[in-house]
Amino acid sequence: MNLEDHVGDIIRKARMMSNASSGEAALAAGLAEPDLRKLEESGTCAARPNFKALAAVLGLDPGKLERLAAGWLPAVPDLGRWREFRVITTDDGDMAVNAFLAWDEATREAALFDTGWHVKEVVRLVQTHELQLQHLFITHSHEDHIAALDGICRDFPKIRVHSSSRHAPVHQRNRPNDFIHLGSLRITHRDTPGHAEDGATYIIGNWPDDAPHVAIVGDAIFAGSMGRGNISWELARQKVAENILTLPLETLICPGHGPLTTVAEERANNPFF
Repeated sequence: MNLEDHVGDIIRKARMMSNASSGEAALAAGLAEPDLRKLEESGTCAARPNFKALAAVLGLDPGKLERLAAGWLPAVPDLGRWREFRVITTDDGDMAVNAFLAWDEATREAALFDTGWHVKEVVRLVQTHELQLQHLFITHSHEDHIAALDGICRDFPKIRVHSSSRHAPVHQRNRPNDFIHLGSLRITHRDTPGHAEDGATYIIGNWPDDAPHVAIVGDAIFAGSMGRGNISWELARQKVAENILTLPLETLICPGHGPLTTVAEERANNPFF
């Protein structure tokens, strides 16, 4: 799977975050402004940019930015370590989005994390594995992550919805120190606003065979990048650093878009951190 953001996307986001003009960035990169625009749009340009100088202007790590430009991808994780876990990727013909399904092997109690665009694959997996879908955890309320919410609630009328949205009914809102048991699995959450006001990261622990934690992060962080700071770039970056990248290094990071990664991979390769 390709990265959600190519190197041009990362440069554009960092330029927005740092309030640098395209002229400043182009000068640092040793490019004409049209070439910088092409780089931001496509991830390529005819001349090789001075990534080190550009990273300094934009507040990025220069070595990590150069690795991304050279084609870095996170190692493909062995999902067999988490036997009762599935990635569900759906698209609307334009944008692909990830949702995730986890369950307890013994009790068959299951939880869905975001809905994606369509309900069909969720229903198929629940039926195939004879699951009891009890919980729906929403990372944030942008359309692509909750598009199938009505269908999920229709097909699973007893499902319990969890959200950090201040607009959600009181009984659905995440509270500090909340945790949910899914058989032997334990689900907690950490607030990760910035991309969205109601951004939340859900952490699944207590896996069989001591498999590492799984962090469902929505659009807070992607492999090699991060979500747009729609609410606040500074807050988005701070919360990722504090509440995601402080998890154990082997933690599996599951973003809303693009490939899976780990805390270790992102600490070593994400130029925003």
